[in-house]
Amino acid sequence: MLSVSNVSLRFGKRVLFEEVNLKYSSGNCYGIIGANGAGKSTFLKILSGEIDPNTGSVDLEPGKRMAVLSQNHFAFDEMPVLQTVIRGHQKLWEIMEEKDMLYAKEYFSEDDGMRASTLEGEFAEMDGWNAESDAANLLGSLGILEQFHGYLVKDLDGNQKVRVLLAQALFGNPDVLLMDEPTNDLDVDTIRWLEDFLANFENTVLVVSHDRHFLDNVCTHVCDIDFRKIQIFSGNYTFWYQSSQLALRQRSDQNKKSEDKKKELLEFIARFSANVAKSRQATARKKMLEKLNIEDIQPSTRKYPGIIIKQNREVGDQILTLENLSLKAESGEYLFSKVSFTIRKGDKIAFVSRNTLALNMLFKVLWAEAKPSGGKFQWGVTVTMGHLPNENEKYFIDKINLVDWLRQYSVEKDETYIRGFLGRMLFSGEETQKLCTVLSGGEKVRCMLSKLMMENPNVLLLDEPTNHLDLESIQALNNGLLDYAGVILVHSHDQEFINTIANRIIEITPNGIVDKYMSYEEFAEDQQIKDRKTELYQS
Repeated sequence: MLSVSNVSLRFGKRVLFEEVNLKYSSGNCYGIIGANGAGKSTFLKILSGEIDPNTGSVDLEPGKRMAVLSQNHFAFDEMPVLQTVIRGHQKLWEIMEEKDMLYAKEYFSEDDGMRASTLEGEFAEMDGWNAESDAANLLGSLGILEQFHGYLVKDLDGNQKVRVLLAQALFGNPDVLLMDEPTNDLDVDTIRWLEDFLANFENTVLVVSHDRHFLDNVCTHVCDIDFRKIQIFSGNYTFWYQSSQLALRQRSDQNKKSEDKKKELLEFIARFSANVAKSRQATARKKMLEKLNIEDIQPSTRKYPGIIIKQNREVGDQILTLENLSLKAESGEYLFSKVSFTIRKGDKIAFVSRNTLALNMLFKVLWAEAKPSGGKFQWGVTVTMGHLPNENEKYFIDKINLVDWLRQYSVEKDETYIRGFLGRMLFSGEETQKLCTVLSGGEKVRCMLSKLMMENPNVLLLDEPTNHLDLESIQALNNGLLDYAGVILVHSHDQEFINTIANRIIEITPNGIVDKYMSYEEFAEDQQIKDRKTELYQS
């Protein structure tokens, strides 16, 4: 279907990958993973033809069509929504445009008639007469109501735009689908729809994503970029992660016999296959695991941060109480209202909402960075809070190195002590002398996590903590929070993150809350909760 032959890419002396030879088959979904800067998005651009490799070639089977999810949210601003979706099938769109041009001519020649006849035949073969209704149905399934189909794309909000571009990529059943971070800016319901769509998609998909839940639900294979090579492994992201960690432990265990290692790997595959069989999208991945050769399981060369957050003291019985809290947007509409709840010991609360801004502002209110429009809240006197904001620019204004940056938040000023916390987040050697003003988004979050570990809080307030982090850091943070003994309040779009950490879900709406002690998966599937949420959002 799609093959890559001897592909290499270099930027000056920096080599991203070299002599890559791969084949992608129909019916499979390949999750492309790698550390930040490894070249995941760049590899997709090579596959799509947007950039050329230094050596090698990409070959798509003749007669097959490739579609790409556009990352430019402004590229189609001046086009109507329905036409934007149909344009996803470029050949069909070109035929439609040429037909319209011919029929609009004042003088219609015999040659024009012959050409129009040819185009009509090709149009019919592509099922062009159903194009508008198919595009409308696809938009409807993604939550874009018919009233918006005639709008210009620029007149939609950000979430709607992303869904229109998603519909464009999916339109016309492409043979190969390339998607770079498709879940960005999508709400949970749309992500779940996309997961189901791709799980039943019979053609080839290659996807880059930091959303582990999404990768686990759609991928039959993992395409790992590491050490200038790209290798394909069977299974989803969690299988790749757990099996590579198991292989790494086995490699360090010099005393274990090869027969025992083989047995342990086979038992791991059997356990994982049993779990996969219970999932919503089981069949393809189960077949892949059944065919897996244990020699394919290799240790990962990735480095994972060490995130260990301890409490200076256990929190008391009075933690946080909210009474009828509300906040209005600048437009005068309520972002949230009638928010009342009490936090108890042992609570790990995930906050969700259809409106990301509502959650960002709720966390700012709780951190005393914004004032509510009404109601009140009270923190307990034993609370020592650790805060990870979704906007951290104000923490990185001074031109100081990382050691001095972290030292300003520490009672203990010894450099060895400070470097220990930076080292856990993979800042070592010369890296600790970098100026904090030149850090990337992911590096800034890792610095904030170093600060958080140093503070030993008993309550964590985490607003979109996985933003800008690579998969390795997300996995490490997830593991660290699972071991954390204090109270957690978290807002995150990472479904795997909140589903594994939270024991309580609170959905914030403009007209009240839904508050349940259960996992996020249970919360998302419960029909009574769905009905109650619809009532609150519409009232």
